[in-house]
Amino acid sequence: MNEGEAAQVREFWGRLGLPGLVDVHTHFMPERVLRKVWAYFDSAGPLTGREWPITYRRAEDERVALLRAFGVRTFTSMLYPHKPGMAAWLNGWSAGFAARTPDCAHTATLFPEPGVAAYVRDAVEGGARVIKAHVQVGAYDPGDPLLDPAWGLLAEAGVPVVMHCGSGPAPGEYTGPEPVGRLLARHPRLRLVVAHMGMPEYTDFLDLAERYPHVHLDTTMAFTDFSEATVPFPVRERGRLAALGDRVVLGTDFPNIPYPYVHQLRALERLELGDDWLRAVCHDNGARLLAPVRPSQGIHRIGQEGSQGGPPRW
Repeated sequence: MNEGEAAQVREFWGRLGLPGLVDVHTHFMPERVLRKVWAYFDSAGPLTGREWPITYRRAEDERVALLRAFGVRTFTSMLYPHKPGMAAWLNGWSAGFAARTPDCAHTATLFPEPGVAAYVRDAVEGGARVIKAHVQVGAYDPGDPLLDPAWGLLAEAGVPVVMHCGSGPAPGEYTGPEPVGRLLARHPRLRLVVAHMGMPEYTDFLDLAERYPHVHLDTTMAFTDFSEATVPFPVRERGRLAALGDRVVLGTDFPNIPYPYVHQLRALERLELGDDWLRAVCHDNGARLLAPVRPSQGIHRIGQEGSQGGPPRW
């Protein structure tokens, strides 16, 4: 373990007076799946198109220990299917991982396929605290009718969805703000977390966050030297970023990042949006977002009615 880096990370949040960090966007998944993900990055595949060294290519237990050494109090196991028939299996693995890793917020995923509402319901009733959706890798429209009951269920339950929906690092058929805008028009209460700040369509996703009060943005890879070299965040938008300070959450993409973990934190600091903003982003907002939902007394409505009706019935 790199004790020097751990000390730098702890110094960062200690100086802010925080008890640690909450990272809403970290990846843990079955070993054979993760190795395929790493192989893709190693090949500089078409979705990356550039050299992408994996900084934390370590065994699972070592990666967990490293996050704990950094002082990450809560993290996630972002995982995602690329074809039908994978999501329920991944959810089973993730439930087991959360059970043996109590500082990992129980994470689940979905795919547009028959039965998606049933296994999402099972995940929520089993304690899932966050859902991962990857419309770029999965190559699906988030407005697919097969997903509609699942979105309604999640909106009613108040379970956040971290969605890779921006067109970075390469555009997909269903990436960008338009499909997400249509989804939110149908399910405005969905607690959607736009991964990577929506890069490169930063401005459009800021617009959606201003329009829909349940939309959050995660910082994953945004503002870092790696991303700024090709898709810089517009300086003119920093004021809007500051104003949305209660709905920006720390995400890092650990372990699949081509630079040290502490660099993401320093990239946020150099935005010069103030210590209060940093405290909210690096801990408070994520802690509130990932707080366990109240035990279900049954999810009564599914679909549009559950999303757009009155307060959740718990």
